[in-house]
Amino acid sequence: MGAVLISPEDLRKALADNQVRLLDVRWALGDPDGPQHYLDGHIPGAIFVDLETELAAPASPARGRHPLPEIERLEKCARSWGIREGDAVVVYDATGGMAAARAWWLLRWAGVADVRILDGGLPAWEKAGGELTEGTEPDPRTGDVHLSPGHLPVVDADAVANWDGLLLDARAGERYRGETEPIDPRAGHVPGAISAPTAENLDAEGRFRPADELRERFTSLGAGAVAVYCGSGVTAAHQIAALATAGIDAALYPGSWSQWSNDPKRPVAVGAE
Repeated sequence: MGAVLISPEDLRKALADNQVRLLDVRWALGDPDGPQHYLDGHIPGAIFVDLETELAAPASPARGRHPLPEIERLEKCARSWGIREGDAVVVYDATGGMAAARAWWLLRWAGVADVRILDGGLPAWEKAGGELTEGTEPDPRTGDVHLSPGHLPVVDADAVANWDGLLLDARAGERYRGETEPIDPRAGHVPGAISAPTAENLDAEGRFRPADELRERFTSLGAGAVAVYCGSGVTAAHQIAALATAGIDAALYPGSWSQWSNDPKRPVAVGAE
C-alpha cells in the first residue's frame, strides 16, 4: 500500500519544496466547530475539509451515519482542494488521526496513490516547532484529479454477516460489550467480531505505535482475511491505517454499526466475545 504516515519534520521539508497538498480534517463526534478550529490556527497552506459534508454522503438508517460519498461528489471536492493528478497529499487533525484517516482512506480508495497521515497531527506539528497561521488560505489552485472507486477493498453487511476471517470492531470496549450505546439504536456488536479499540493504535502522545507493535497487536487477535467496522465507518479507517502500517491489508465496512444496528434482521451479540 505504500507509506501511510509522515513525520512533522518530513512534512516541513515537503511543504518547503512545494511537494504536497495539505488537508486539515479536524472533526470529532460532538464537536461541530472544526471550521472555527481551522480559522483559529492551522498549518500554513492547509485547506479545511469538512468530514460531514465532503467525506460522507447524507446519513440514513439504511446506509449509516457516514456513508461513502458518490465518486463524482468526492472528485469535485478533491478538485476544490486543489488536488491535481500525481499530487502527494497529507492529511491531519488534532485527534491522533481519527478523523484524518477517513480522508486518507477515501482518497486511497478513489485512486490517489500517495496519501499520508501526519503522525501525531497538529499537536506533534507544534511540538516539533511548526508554526500555525490564522484565518483562511488564498483560494487554492484548481485541481484536475480524476477519481474512480474501488482501489481499496470494501465489504457490505451481507459479507460481514458471513465473514470467515478476522472481523475487528474498532469502537471502545464498552460499546462493543453492549454496556452503553450513546448514538445507535441497539447496543452490542456483530456476532463473531473481535474487540480492537482504535485508541490502542496510538501511544501516549497520540502517535501511531511502531509497526512491529501494531503487527504483534493484530496478529494476536487472530488470522485470516481482515475486515473492520466501527460506529459509522470513520475510526475504522484509522484501524485500517494502523493495519497497513503493520503490513496487513484490510477491508472497510462503511455502514458499520450505525447501519447494522438499524436493521432489525441483523443479530446482535453482547458481552465479551
